[in-house]
Parts: sequence; structure tokens; C-alpha cells
Amino acid sequence: MRIKDLCPDERPREKMRQRGAKALSNAELLAILLGSGTGGKNVVDIAQELMVAADGKLALLDAMPLERLVSHPGVGEVRAVTVVAALELGRRCMEEHALSGRRAVTGAESAWRLMLPTLKNLDHEQCWAVFLNRSCFVLGKEMITSGSLEKTVIDSARILRRAIEKQSASVILVHNHPSGDPAPSQADVRQTEQVRKALAAVEIRLLDHVIVCEDCFYSFSEEKTLYL
Repeated sequence: MRIKDLCPDERPREKMRQRGAKALSNAELLAILLGSGTGGKNVVDIAQELMVAADGKLALLDAMPLERLVSHPGVGEVRAVTVVAALELGRRCMEEHALSGRRAVTGAESAWRLMLPTLKNLDHEQCWAVFLNRSCFVLGKEMITSGSLEKTVIDSARILRRAIEKQSASVILVHNHPSGDPAPSQADVRQTEQVRKALAAVEIRLLDHVIVCEDCFYSFSEEKTLYL
């Protein structure tokens, strides 16, 4: 069935105009991004098939490699790039909301929520530093290193330099474990202590090191892994 053969109320664009974006399913919103059908299928059918390929989850669609999107029937390179761009805009919007209002980072959970939009669904480890002022408001956040599936090297010198440049009173380290297990490795513990000592030398405090997974986290401070 062609998209123009659908009832007006069932066409994604018309439905959005009449009822708003929130009334649309994920597949219908995706259909608007894809634009039109191809190969004898209407755009809603293609969008639904793409969501099935992602097990019906936007998080898995977000994690899908660009090459897989391009090769999906009816998508192609131009539409795949459009979908990836839209998902990235959504992620950046979430990050802006997390930073808006100059809210203080009050503990490990707030640090986890701040960084989750950036770190979830990655297939490799990244280490980030969150720089705070004396009231624990976020001065900025920056990726320090990017590693492999199972490890990343924490660059103490870079963290120290950036903390001084930003006139930070304290720093929170954050990195992800793609495995889903937030427990720290011995290398995580050792490198965290190196960062703590480097910052302490210039009277900047390492408040915590939070290991991020999609549905849980590990806090060095809360678990008293180190004397932070």
C-alpha cells in the first residue's frame, strides 16, 4: 500500500500536524525522517521493519552502525545519515537538559545521569572529566581518552592541566563499561589513585570516579574504594 492510499489520519505527517509529535509511534516518527517509500513498500512499512531490526528499541537503533543502516532495505546512505543525525540531536538535547539550570552535581547518581546520554550504547570505553566549582556546579565536561572494548588509559596530566585552566575546585571522573558490569578493574583503581594524587598536589579534589553502565553505576566514593 502506498502512503497516499492510507487514511489521512494514518499518514505520519498529517497525524503530527493534527495531533502533535507525541501522538506518533517511534516507527511513524522514523518514517517522517525517511521521507518516502521505495521498492514497492511505503515509508511506514520500511520504518517498522527498521524498528524490528532494532528489537523495537530506540537505544538499539542508536547503537546500530551506520553501515548496517545503509544496507537495510529501503534506507540507503542519505536516509541513514539523516536518522543518525536526528538521533545525535536528541542526545545533545538530553545533554543540554542535564546541564541546564546550573544544577549542582550532588552525588554519584547525578553524575551518572549527567553522563549517561553521552556514554550509553558505546562499544568502547571513554573516560570523561567533569569539572566543578566550589559549589559543585558544572564548569564543563571533556572527553579525556577513548579506548577499546575493555579498557581505556586515564591521562592524569591532561586532567590536571584542564582542571587548572578551568579553575576547578574539584573533578569527577566518569567512564563507561560496555560490558554492563560496573565493577572497577585493578587498572581503574590504580589510575584513579594517580589522578587523585596529581590533583591533590595543586589542592584540587577528586570527588568521585563513577563507572557508567546503561542501568547501573559504580561510585568509588560511595563504595569507599579509595579515600576520596
